[in-house]
Amino acid sequence: MAGRPREFDRDAALRKARDAFWSRGYEGVSMADLVNLLGLASARIYAAFGSKESLFRQAIALYDADEGGFATRALAEEPTAKAAFRRILIEAIETYTKPNHPRGCMVVSAATNCSSENDRLREWLAAFRCRRTASLVERLEKAAIDGELPPDADPQALGDYFATVLHGLSVQARDGVPKERLLAIVPTVMRSI
Repeated sequence: MAGRPREFDRDAALRKARDAFWSRGYEGVSMADLVNLLGLASARIYAAFGSKESLFRQAIALYDADEGGFATRALAEEPTAKAAFRRILIEAIETYTKPNHPRGCMVVSAATNCSSENDRLREWLAAFRCRRTASLVERLEKAAIDGELPPDADPQALGDYFATVLHGLSVQARDGVPKERLLAIVPTVMRSI
């Protein structure tokens, strides 16, 4: 007589999958890796999460709601653009260099280079990053209207610059650049705002 399959903690499994995708990227994590990591048969993984792509998308949503949501929170909570952007930089660096955690930004690094069969996923993450940039530009446009920026400031260029800095911080963190060195650039970046 076969026993019932053991129950599993779906949230814990999703966090494990998130960290694997964050560390090795979408294509760097196979279904066999997920079976070993989660301790579940592939049929149970599919039943719980759908496809590998669906699991990845859920892992991105978890990342964005937790560690990766620092920009959304800062833009909503800080009273000025300068305070929001400074907080975004500091929290990005803290997130990207957190000890015993994957390094860098999951959205930046998990699927930038994919085989053509995963173009849809790569494009989905590119759109995700573009929406983040748009939110930065939108906040800077508001700052320009409110008089927080000089009259000749270009909110689009500043937002693009800031997104470029955030993406660069992610790459630098993945390459092992220490937190202290990354924090040292904050005053320079903030002078642009």
